[in-house]
Amino acid sequence: MAIDKDCNVMYLDLLKHCLLNTIYHDYEYYDFKPKKKMKRFVFKKLFMPLFRKENIRVVVAHPYNENERILGRDCWSPMAHTMIGFKRLDNIQYCVEEIIKNNIPGDLIETGVWRGGATIFMRAVLKVYGVTDRIVWVADSFEGLPKPDEEKYPYDKGDVHYLSKKLAVSLEKVKQNFQKYGLLDEQVSFLKGWFKDTLPNAPIEKIAVARLDGDLYRSTMDALNNLYHKISVGGFLIIDDYSFKGAKAAVHDFREKHSIKEKIIPIDWTGVYWQKLY
Repeated sequence: MAIDKDCNVMYLDLLKHCLLNTIYHDYEYYDFKPKKKMKRFVFKKLFMPLFRKENIRVVVAHPYNENERILGRDCWSPMAHTMIGFKRLDNIQYCVEEIIKNNIPGDLIETGVWRGGATIFMRAVLKVYGVTDRIVWVADSFEGLPKPDEEKYPYDKGDVHYLSKKLAVSLEKVKQNFQKYGLLDEQVSFLKGWFKDTLPNAPIEKIAVARLDGDLYRSTMDALNNLYHKISVGGFLIIDDYSFKGAKAAVHDFREKHSIKEKIIPIDWTGVYWQKLY
């Protein structure tokens, strides 16, 4: 048993490094693209056909900073499958291990998954402990963030995340990422679409761990309104982007409306969580 336990610890630790890509960061590159419009046009029309013919790829190295990656501040790695850093991965492990140890009923869900790394890790923890009766729900538009409704949700005013193509990771790509780790199976289910459309009728009876990463007030509130009442007593709610004004405001508005008194516990510079006690 000691050997198995040690192997499980080593596996989950190695998986964290792989998901954050702290191992092969020397090979992180972006395709080269000139900044000026005319230069981009010339490069694309004149040089790219020649390079493709010779099977040449022109790239620029991603500026890796180990400390920033560990802290979850290096947001745009071209290879990492998550950007949440070690402490937030450790928090996922802690919450999942607690609900397993204490037999808290329910599934696991993340709303806003990017490349799928956090949910891949959730599935891995379940597999390490031989849990076969819980599902990991992977909820995302898989098209990026919605354009803010600034009149209805003023806290989202000025947010431009919806313009970022880097946040639009397709469902097929996320599934491929699960497959790379050997973790795409019947215990993983996907909810594709905007949270306001998918979460109200999601076929989830109980939740043990809910992880919210919607950035915006609206996305966070949609998740809270549709999921919190399904979290079992003893389960956990995690907010990834509490440092974002919209997400933070949604959390406090929801807690005030529903008289939620459980202490908000910091994870790192942006993540928080609490355990549902009643």
